[in-house]
Amino acid sequence: MASQEDSFPRGGSKKKAHPVKAPQQPIEHDNLFDIPTEEGSRKRKRNPEQAAKNKRSKTEKKEPSKSEAEQSGILSIEVLSEGMRLLGCVKEVNNLELVISLPNDLWGYVQATNICDAYTKKLNEQVDREEPLEDLAPLSKLFQPGMLVRCAVSSLKSTSKKNKSIKLSLNPKDVNGVLSPAALKPGMLLTGTVDSVEDHGYLVDIGVGGTKAFLPWQKEQEYVKQKNKGTKLQVGQYLNCLIEEVKGNGGSVRLSTIQSEVSAAIATEEQNWTLDNLLPGLVVKAQVQKVTPYGLSLSFLSSFTGLVDFMHLDSKKTGHYFQTQMVRACILSVHPRTKSVRLTLHSSFLQAGRPITRLCHHLIGAVLNDVPVQSFYTKAGATFRLKDGSLAYARIRHLSQTEKSFKPEKFKPGNLHRCRVIDFSPMDDLALLSLKTSIIEAPFLRYHDIQPGQIVKGKVFTLRSYGMIVKVTEQIKGLVPTLHLADVQIRNPQKKYRVQDEVKCRVLMCDPENKKLLMTLKKTLVESSLPALTNYKEAKPDLQTHGFISSIKDCGCIVKFYNDVRGLVPQRELGAQPISAPEEVFYVGQVVKVTVLKSEPEQERMLLSFRLSNDKEMESTAQSQKKAMVKTGQLVDVKVKKKTEKGLEVSILPDDISALLPTTHLSDNVTNSQLLCYWLQAGDILHKVLCLSHSDGHIVLCRKPALISAVESGQDPKVFSEFQPGMLLTGFVKSIKAYGIFVQFPSGLSGLAPKSALSDKFVTTISDHFVEGQTVVAKVTNVDEEKQRMLLSLRLSDVSQEDTTASSLTLLSQCLEELQGVRSLMSSRDSVLTQTLAEMTPGLLVDLVVQDMSSDGSLVFSNGSVPGLVLRASKYHQGGKAVDPGQRTKAVILHVDTQKSEVHVSLRQELVNRKVKQLKKDTEHRAVIEHLEKTFAIASLVETGQLIAFPVASHLNDTFRFDSEKLQVGQGVSVIIKSTKPCDIGLFLAVESSVKKRTPALPSVAPESAGQDPGVVSELLEKPTLPIGEMVTGTVKSIKATHVIVTLENGLTGYIHASQILDDVSHGTHPTTTLKVGNPVTARVIGQRTWLTHKSLPISHPSSTQTVSELSIRPSELEKNISSDPSTQSSSPTEKLKQYFPGQTVVCFMRKFNVIKKWLEVEITSDIRGRIPQLLTSLSFKVLKHPEKKFKIGQALSAIVVGPESPKAFLNLSLIGPFKLEEGEVALGRVVKVIPKEGLEVIFPFGRIGKASIFDLSDSYLEEPLEGFHPEKIVRCCVLSNKDRILTLSLRQSRTNPKMKSKIEDPEVTSMKDIKEGQLLRGYVEAIKKQGIFFRISPTLVGRVKYQHVTTYLPFDRALYQTYLPEGKLLSAKVLRVNRKQNLLYLSFLPKDTGKPDVFPESLGLPPRDQERELLSNQPKKKRKLEQEEEDHGASETKKKQQLKEKKEKKQLMKEKKEKQKQLMKEEKEKQKQLMKEKKKKQKQLVKEKEKQCQTKEEMHQAKQKQEDQSQPHREPGAKQKQELQTPSVRPGEKAENKGKRKVPEVEREQEIVSKKKKQSHPLEEDDSGVEVNYKEEKEKRFKQSKKKQTKPTEVPRLQLSSGFAWDVSLDTLAPAMPPREDSSDSEDEEASQATLKKSKKGKELEKQEAEKELSRIEAALMDPNWKPETADDFDRLVLSSPNSSILWLQYMAFHLHATEIEKARAVAERALKSISFREEQEKLNVWVALMNLENMYGSKETLTKVFERAVQYCEPLKVYFQLADIYTKSEKYQAAEELYSRMLKRFRQEKTVWIRYGAFLLQRGQADANHRLLQRSFNCLPQKEHVDVISKFAQLEFQLGDAERAKAMFETTLSSYPKRTDVWSVYIDMIIKYGSQKEARDIFERVVHLSLAPKRMKFFFKRYLDYEKQHGTAETVQAVKEKALAYVEATGTLAES
Repeated sequence: MASQEDSFPRGGSKKKAHPVKAPQQPIEHDNLFDIPTEEGSRKRKRNPEQAAKNKRSKTEKKEPSKSEAEQSGILSIEVLSEGMRLLGCVKEVNNLELVISLPNDLWGYVQATNICDAYTKKLNEQVDREEPLEDLAPLSKLFQPGMLVRCAVSSLKSTSKKNKSIKLSLNPKDVNGVLSPAALKPGMLLTGTVDSVEDHGYLVDIGVGGTKAFLPWQKEQEYVKQKNKGTKLQVGQYLNCLIEEVKGNGGSVRLSTIQSEVSAAIATEEQNWTLDNLLPGLVVKAQVQKVTPYGLSLSFLSSFTGLVDFMHLDSKKTGHYFQTQMVRACILSVHPRTKSVRLTLHSSFLQAGRPITRLCHHLIGAVLNDVPVQSFYTKAGATFRLKDGSLAYARIRHLSQTEKSFKPEKFKPGNLHRCRVIDFSPMDDLALLSLKTSIIEAPFLRYHDIQPGQIVKGKVFTLRSYGMIVKVTEQIKGLVPTLHLADVQIRNPQKKYRVQDEVKCRVLMCDPENKKLLMTLKKTLVESSLPALTNYKEAKPDLQTHGFISSIKDCGCIVKFYNDVRGLVPQRELGAQPISAPEEVFYVGQVVKVTVLKSEPEQERMLLSFRLSNDKEMESTAQSQKKAMVKTGQLVDVKVKKKTEKGLEVSILPDDISALLPTTHLSDNVTNSQLLCYWLQAGDILHKVLCLSHSDGHIVLCRKPALISAVESGQDPKVFSEFQPGMLLTGFVKSIKAYGIFVQFPSGLSGLAPKSALSDKFVTTISDHFVEGQTVVAKVTNVDEEKQRMLLSLRLSDVSQEDTTASSLTLLSQCLEELQGVRSLMSSRDSVLTQTLAEMTPGLLVDLVVQDMSSDGSLVFSNGSVPGLVLRASKYHQGGKAVDPGQRTKAVILHVDTQKSEVHVSLRQELVNRKVKQLKKDTEHRAVIEHLEKTFAIASLVETGQLIAFPVASHLNDTFRFDSEKLQVGQGVSVIIKSTKPCDIGLFLAVESSVKKRTPALPSVAPESAGQDPGVVSELLEKPTLPIGEMVTGTVKSIKATHVIVTLENGLTGYIHASQILDDVSHGTHPTTTLKVGNPVTARVIGQRTWLTHKSLPISHPSSTQTVSELSIRPSELEKNISSDPSTQSSSPTEKLKQYFPGQTVVCFMRKFNVIKKWLEVEITSDIRGRIPQLLTSLSFKVLKHPEKKFKIGQALSAIVVGPESPKAFLNLSLIGPFKLEEGEVALGRVVKVIPKEGLEVIFPFGRIGKASIFDLSDSYLEEPLEGFHPEKIVRCCVLSNKDRILTLSLRQSRTNPKMKSKIEDPEVTSMKDIKEGQLLRGYVEAIKKQGIFFRISPTLVGRVKYQHVTTYLPFDRALYQTYLPEGKLLSAKVLRVNRKQNLLYLSFLPKDTGKPDVFPESLGLPPRDQERELLSNQPKKKRKLEQEEEDHGASETKKKQQLKEKKEKKQLMKEKKEKQKQLMKEEKEKQKQLMKEKKKKQKQLVKEKEKQCQTKEEMHQAKQKQEDQSQPHREPGAKQKQELQTPSVRPGEKAENKGKRKVPEVEREQEIVSKKKKQSHPLEEDDSGVEVNYKEEKEKRFKQSKKKQTKPTEVPRLQLSSGFAWDVSLDTLAPAMPPREDSSDSEDEEASQATLKKSKKGKELEKQEAEKELSRIEAALMDPNWKPETADDFDRLVLSSPNSSILWLQYMAFHLHATEIEKARAVAERALKSISFREEQEKLNVWVALMNLENMYGSKETLTKVFERAVQYCEPLKVYFQLADIYTKSEKYQAAEELYSRMLKRFRQEKTVWIRYGAFLLQRGQADANHRLLQRSFNCLPQKEHVDVISKFAQLEFQLGDAERAKAMFETTLSSYPKRTDVWSVYIDMIIKYGSQKEARDIFERVVHLSLAPKRMKFFFKRYLDYEKQHGTAETVQAVKEKALAYVEATGTLAES
């Protein structure tokens, strides 16, 4: 436990004043009943007003400090106090304690005695008995990791390191003790533990004094099955209980553990919670009070306030919280003293009793590079965004190595850092990071990182009787048993080991789960070079390894190895001679070397032998020689015999076996290999030499340290099957071919590294990069086990994993050690010259005599005492001195070339007179290079002159550099010191800090005259040499996108910005392309620049210490008179910004696109930069989506100045004209927030905010107006008003693009003036009140719909309004009355007013409002009376009595009518069943006769009339016509549909006929009866219309097909399904029956005429080509005539989907699949796709899977797979799409289209790395002939969706291997023309037209080249192409003639 406390955030030893005061402040302000003491008793009374002012000012001063403390303060150990109640999560369950995860990365411990009193009593009883109790369950059965528990802080103990340990208690008395019996209420959620098991249940300890809690059996059965795995509850079991019943004023309560009830429990105000008894874990409804950068402030339970810190916000809603928002929250902690409450919004806490599922993170221990900062919180820490999108958190103390080195400015959002995942906090759902260097570089972070057999280093922690505890890291400790303290058992370990001694151990066993680590200190085991045996599978026969004897038996010895692997050595294998008593020869703990005889991994058995190979075979000389033969991979000692051309002939000791040690295998360093071979002589002994190969009696050895280390560490696969892609292996260059390099590994196996995989740089000649025998590190990229081949990569980007600084320093140390070894060999030689060379070390000061000057200008010296010794000083190292032969001088040795016996010295005064200074490690210094070798450089520190050595190469594979990258003598570098003392050869070790900090070498310095200052070199390093205004000449050295580097004649470097090349720059051009490398230029110096900051130096400071001159080659600049031109006398860039004014047009040059800030960074001049917001770059949404594709680096852009920002020294620019947000202006903005039911919040460039209402989003209102809008979406807005701080916007197309003249379905309504009575308007339901329905028709206007104007029905329950008129529902309304004086608006939803279906569906069976009023009386005035009674509340008493009487009559009438109605329904159903078949046949016959036109209109009329007469013999004429359109036939499975289309009962139809007759007979009569007739006619019309049209309460989104189908059926044309009416009066039935009997001949004639007219209308409609089906019957006719048309079936499905009839849509699809002919494969596929789309949107995963499996059976499987993948992608189900593609790769691995489609999917998702891996996988599965096409397709995808540069590289690589693939060339040209620049396109064309292809193909490319120039080029370029084509034709003709 102590080992883990250091990792917990204890807070250190800081003062506690601030954290304690912060939470105490709310007590003063929140305590409403506290009476503050007056100060007047001690001080003079003040004026009340003045006192109030002073008090207010003090409060205002205190509030900021309070908010700051609250905001920045997360829970820390200083804030905790004893008794504080917290919610925690069980992290680990140990034998006697629980590890609890607390909020905000805190941890605590619960001992077994703090669970509950009953469990503690059981523990004591077990201790007293000294034997385990059966009914005492261990903690592992009572608690599971992830369980949420309520706990209380019992104590805070300080540890030895001034940290605090949090001790917690789960005892219900400590947690729930704040509750009293009277405070217990039903519905409360408490926690408790099982106290005892009773006959009918359990007694539960809930910790409330005086209360007994009982849990019945039936209430715990569900918990036992689900949570407790069927096991009965035991004493101490932790439960989440819900109080069901409270008795006796809290004396007894009944509990329940039913999970559904517990999960739904929520704390309410009725439960009377207070701040004193509030418990953690309660779920509450809360309202957001305030949103701060650090979290939220919530109010809950009406009067309580709590805080939500940034770690406990819902990650999906972060940034979208707003004030007054309602949320659900869970209480995390309650402070007992300050009463401060903390809450969480994480969804995993909002259901009580649910455990946390995520307890660990898969990246724990991983070191992550370039992790961006998400947010930084002062005094708290920072959050980071990991690559998988999840958040991680690092406390403030983990952001830097020390407190002093912490810099907050480094943690701005977007900054990248290197960090390590150290843990995971389940309570915060965050990975915990550390940026400390010590933690990042630690080899082990947790026990999981340690493997058996591994060598570890540690310090002695303590010595015990059972062994020694070794501290490996702060968190990891291990035990070395007494048996393993040494090879032999020692009695007094304390004499050999002391505390804090460093020891080197080998791991015997590691158990991460129990945190147990066993190690050994036996020297033989630790230093053994034999493989460590860690599992039985590694035990191969004849394997030799070390182990130790664990026990001795009669049958033999048990030898134990690592990871508890053990084997038996039987008696016969104990030695060459039989051993009868093994215990007398061997002892336990003895280290032995054994040979594996047999291994059985499945049974974990192994047979061993102590008899090694040289003991088993003895007789013959040949056998003994074979026995002594070494094996490949073995380490041996050798003795040099003689030197040969190939290397050294050696003999392997001790058996003198001859072998060859090649020269290239003497060292990893090629130069040192030659040197060692030169100085080694016969008789020299070399240790630890590796046997590299052994074949045909020839043994080849190797002494390369890298290979030997790989063999010792086991990183050398022995067989081909062990090689896996991705492995990094060390080998050497075996041979070099034109197409690549063969690399051999220690095992003798080899692989090929192709030319393209040798380096990240372009490889022209392989020998420039590698030589044979060179040591390399290779990455396995591809393995072909069948052909025993593998491909490798030697690129640095693939093989360099560790820190380049460490690897380069290791190579340098190894090189210098070998040089020192050479010196040791030289010192043992007899030659005086050799011994003298060995004694000379760099930095040694010697006296020399000048002997001569060589032809190259170097001086040659002589020492005089040693003949043959040559000392040489180059011209640079003469230090400018003029010396004569014979003159004596002092010099410093730089380097000794022992092979040439030559010493390089320097006479430079700064080296001779160097200062000796103590150097500090990891400090940065400036240095000058003095001498260069191939692998390292020697430099001198500028400050002191001391010599240091730093590596030139950073890796074994880093062997090639371009000339521009090579170091030069005299060049300035910046180095970091890595050793505080000189090494053996006299040099300090260092590494170069950054290549960017290099400064150019100085030109040769002429010899100084007498008396010249020796510090002239330092001055030359600092002073510029070119004055401003001087004309210079030079040569172009390199060309970049925005500047050109020029080498001047005097050796200095010049810099030309793109703005200083041309006077007139055209938009879209690249000025730097006008120059070419090597061109001479004449320029004028206009300033001085530094390479680091690129800030231009003003001319007013000519003495600047910069070395790079800024030049200009603009013609106007060259002609300018520098002395008279005032413009050259500019000052700082900030002052230059004043020259630009808004509206000015400037030319700028693209620098880069900032993805995070969303702007283009451009350069106007070299020192003035600008920013173009993404929204101001173009008016095209395509360009705005990917501006980096449109604007290339270095491209010239013409921009308009919007305004300068002087503090930041840059200009704000625009590419689309002036940016103004005035009324009527149209601008582009970005959505930042989508506000439900309100609208959008849009941000514009430079931070202006605007809002758009849902009424201003479209010219046609939508059911879901905000669908399709999301944050970051770019929208075009029109500014309606800019008077307020927040703009008012409109997204209507009529506003943003008035030229389109689009149809405005819903005009804008801004005021009451825009509204007229009778007008139809659409809007959204606002609210349902007692006064009616409030309906919003604009952002500012709301109208009222009275309930009598809402529907034609009388709903029984007001809840129906909430169901069918939800808030936000889109409806149409008619304006009834407008009161402009009072701004009142009265509307109607009635179908007669709007022409739309009723808001309530007829299927509800509600009584009509008008029909009910008629039933009350037959008097015509009753309707007006009822309406008047609804609005008149002062009716007389007589009317009330009359109403009661009428109600009784109505009930009686309704009862009688229902009985008659049921009888009518039975008769009608029987008739329909009998006539079903006959109607269907006649209907088909009618359609066929109409199409063929074989019958006359009269015959068709008669057939129709006969059919109608048979089906409906008692029907009035008007209903007959409508029935003919609605129900042409009856199909099985559509009962509901036909049922809904049943006609009006006969009584009602006859009543309508009577009413019509009355109306005709009295046309001018205006008495009451006339009113009654008109009213009945209107009622009948509405009744029939409501039967025809019906809408569902909510509208389901339209189905969208991936194959291009659209559901385009209008909702207004749907015929609803309605049940038969049941509300009618008996009197009406009688009247209707009488009217039927009295039907006259005239009525029948009228009926025939109406039927004939209707039939004519139907014929005309069917013949109309533009006719669209409007009912299900219409669709039935169409699909009968065209059963194979999938589009008709899909429209039929859409028709049902618009009515939300999902099952009917499925039925239509099934009919379509049966009806469409099997030959129409595509038509059937369309229906399958539509059905899959339907199931994806409206069905479940199971139904979709079933449909998909059926479709695969009936259609071509690959097409179905593709369609389903598209459906998943378009519905954003990316995980399902990836799984489907994985299945496709297994099933269709030979189909290249599958790989290409999957690659496109990955690139669309931004997974470029996965796409690259997919391409490599495809090569293994696809045939060889498909590879080129696949590469071409993937390259096209890279152009379209990914990285264009990678796409070019893919094309270039392919074409280099297949230069005559014209199809690839053609595609490459297309891609370059579309996505590249004109220069790139012309370069490609130039390459193509110079290929040697067939004339027909060349003609094709010449034609394309000519067409391209005609379109994009000039007349000159067109002519040039024609000339090239002519030259080709002539050359071809000449060749043909010859």
